[in-house]
Amino acid sequence: MDSLPSQSLPALSEVLRSGRLPLMDYLTQVEERFERGEPAVLAFVPEDGRFTRLRREAAVLLEQYPEPEERPPLFGVPVGVKDIFQVKGFLTRAGSRLPPELLQGTEADSVRRLRQAGALILGKTVSTEFAYFAPGPTRNPHNPAHTPGGSSSGSAAAVGAGLCPLALGTQTIGSIVRPAAFCGVVGFKPSYERIPRSGVIPLSESLDHVGFFTADVDGAALVASLLCQEWRAGMGGWGDEVRARPVLGVPEGPYLEKASAEGLAHFRETCGRLADAGYEVKPVAAMADFQEIVARHQTIVAAEAARFHAGWFARYEELYHPKTAELIRRGQAVSEAELAGARAGRQKLRHELEAVMGRAGLGLWLSPAAPGPAPTGLDSTGDPVM
Repeated sequence: MDSLPSQSLPALSEVLRSGRLPLMDYLTQVEERFERGEPAVLAFVPEDGRFTRLRREAAVLLEQYPEPEERPPLFGVPVGVKDIFQVKGFLTRAGSRLPPELLQGTEADSVRRLRQAGALILGKTVSTEFAYFAPGPTRNPHNPAHTPGGSSSGSAAAVGAGLCPLALGTQTIGSIVRPAAFCGVVGFKPSYERIPRSGVIPLSESLDHVGFFTADVDGAALVASLLCQEWRAGMGGWGDEVRARPVLGVPEGPYLEKASAEGLAHFRETCGRLADAGYEVKPVAAMADFQEIVARHQTIVAAEAARFHAGWFARYEELYHPKTAELIRRGQAVSEAELAGARAGRQKLRHELEAVMGRAGLGLWLSPAAPGPAPTGLDSTGDPVM
């Protein structure tokens, strides 16, 4: 599908703020695009009167900022929000059949920041149930027979289909980078808590990250500057110290062996293009105990999900999808000592990877987003192992 409009998010923001593209005219374009594209993609949670509401909110925004030079950076930009985020005026359902009144809360800090930057909420985007593996109805915007990935399926597909230029998502295992890759968009997952998690229903509180999707890197840089705490201008948001081209490390060994033949061939081709562009791409042995790393991660996710859902699951077990119920039951069997050990193992892995980077002189790790292309079918969101 073609995107609308064709310019990057910074360019769109500039023409909306200046008034060269009148906001109400733009919303008409967005509505026309939405009516054509959304039925095929099913990226959004249904909402009656969506564009009547949006025009009402846009009128308030125009009244609040009549002078173009005073308009905030995302003035009038429509945003999709994954349906585990609390958004004032919207029900949070989290892809679940549980009674909605159980799930409501105070608006997420990330949503509040986007509103303060002038963004309009286009709507809630489809999430897998409680951001785990049980998929919703969303299709891949490039081929509806294939998964868009999960758990931020609706957000990635919405941006990939050109329904909105920005959407919020979360990642616990691979829920931003995998759907971004499958849907052909930029997925940005910053470091833990760079974007606050408040107002987001957790899956695993130790591992959940808030991030977002845009159509291009320039758009991601703009949004990161608004959402990430302690952001500084410069590559990666960390300032002048990383302006030089970083040495890129490729984690050779059991981790990379999880990629499919097609996925690995594409990854090697990408490494070659970066080397041709002047980057040093350095193969480095890493994560020899990758199976144990995966097991630890799965232990943390299951145990923390079980603890968060304990009360709801005791009352509404039959309303949970079988995949989510299996996760919670598995987590119930994890002792506090086992959970503490898994968390300690995560910290140990961080230190080990930092030490490897120091010895090899690496600035960044370069790795695949998924084992290979988006799989056929909608019963699975794909393997998050990468």
